[in-house]
Order: sequence, then C-alpha cells, then structure tokens
Amino acid sequence: MAEALHAIPAGPGGSLHPLILDPILDAALREDWGWGDLSTQSVVSPGERARADFLYKAPGVVCGLEVIRRLWQRVDPGLQFTAKAQEGEQVEKGTVAAVVEGDARSILMGERVALNLMQRMSAIATMASTYVAAVEGTRAQILDTRKTTPGLRVLEKYAVRAGGARNHRFGLADAIMIKDNHIEMAGSIAEAVRRARQGSASTTMVEVETESLEMVQEALAAGADIIMLDNMAPRVMTEAVALVAGRAKVEASGGISLETVRRVAETGVDYISVGALTHSAGSLDISLDIHRLG
Repeated sequence: MAEALHAIPAGPGGSLHPLILDPILDAALREDWGWGDLSTQSVVSPGERARADFLYKAPGVVCGLEVIRRLWQRVDPGLQFTAKAQEGEQVEKGTVAAVVEGDARSILMGERVALNLMQRMSAIATMASTYVAAVEGTRAQILDTRKTTPGLRVLEKYAVRAGGARNHRFGLADAIMIKDNHIEMAGSIAEAVRRARQGSASTTMVEVETESLEMVQEALAAGADIIMLDNMAPRVMTEAVALVAGRAKVEASGGISLETVRRVAETGVDYISVGALTHSAGSLDISLDIHRLG
C-alpha cells in the first residue's frame, strides 16, 4: 500500500511534502538525464545489481536524507534506501550516512543529482551549526535570508533548520519588510508603515530596515514589529537595543561573518540574519561509492 503523503517524515523543524518536493526532484532529473544516460546504458548490463554508500569525506552535519530517499523513489521505486545516520547529526570524516541498493543502472542514473543535493544541503546545515555555536549563551537567534539558489529555496532553508538555525521569511508574501527603496518611494518610515498596515492583514508582521539611531526611533514610533539594524557598528547596535527597550524585536544584518557574529550577538539583538548560510556555503565533500553485487 502506498504511504500517505502526510505520513512521510518531516525532518527537523518542518515538512518537505512530496507535493512541493517532487517537482524539484523531477526537474533536476530531467536536466541531468536529457534523452538518456548514454554512459550507463552502454556499459552496464540490464539487471545488474549494486550497493552504493554515501561516504562523508569531510566532517559535517548530515542533511538531505529524506530528500534523497524520495529522489530514489522517483528514479526507481525498486531501490532500497537505508539511512545510517540521523538528519542533523554531526558526523566525522569517513562516516557512511546512507546506503542505496538495487538496480545498478538506476543508481548510476540518480548518482549525480543525489550527490549535488546532499552535498549542498549538508554544507548549508554545517555552516548554520557553526554560526549557532558561535552565539551560544546569548539571546540571539541565527536566521537565514532570501539569498538562495533559484528553485532550491525550500531545500536550502530546510537545511538551515537542520543545522539549528531558523528561517527568516520564505518569500515576499510571508511578511512585510520595508527597506530603503520602499521608504524612498513612500517618503518616510512613518508613511511606509502606515501604508503597510492599511494594505495588509492585521496579523502580518512589519519589519523596517534602519541605518541610524534616528531611523530606529522613527521605526519604533511608527509601530514596527521588527527593527533591522543594517550594517551598523556593534557599538551603535548596543545603543539601538537600549533605545528599543523591548518594544520591538531587533535584528542585526549586513556583512556579518563568523569572526564578527559573537560581538554582534553580545549587543543584545534578538536575531542575526546571515546571507552567507546559503549564498556562500558551497558543497560538502561526499562521495557515492558503488559496489557490484552478485
């Protein structure tokens, strides 16, 4: 009997529902396959069986297990996928995190897409966990941004959660963020916030980007729910947090690195958004070691 869609494991912090996941996987497979795998079809005999190990060649956080499980189902429902590690688990170099077994042609045809996704997601989860560890003991929560790979945002933001960080808004429809260009077009922070409140549901959060203490005061007076401190020096951030005094949430953003994130957290901000979690994570070194069976 087919498994109910809602019964598929959700993973850390949220769901990767097949209705969302399958189009991403299918597009990736179509991109790679084109009109067929000429190498595999030429070299590997039909009916050959194999086992493939997902080997972590660098330490990091495991991410993407359920994504890859679903990928193999799309490639060939007869393949058997077994996770050997937990999603979000920190593993050492040399760890076999998962195994897939079955038709050798099917495994080889899905190999590159599986590795691309798992390497990318594991790298993001690993970077997120590093940032989270760097601010341990402070009140600050690490957030991602919308600086994601087009078409892969849901997977990349999932990976951020697997690494212990949290998601900022998923897209333009999630919440209102009034940035410098919006303020320019509205004429002032107060007018921008007024228009935002008037044109949205009463439950919609309104965040305002600020670049000075004067702008922080304006955003506070306008009733912003979250005030972003954009590219401010830590000393100024400390003053801004004191000025807000708990009347709104405070987010730090702009060029924050591992070298600076602890100092930023110590200013007392509630959130620190880090674009590097997704735009600079790269790929973790993982290989798919294939062994012929029988």
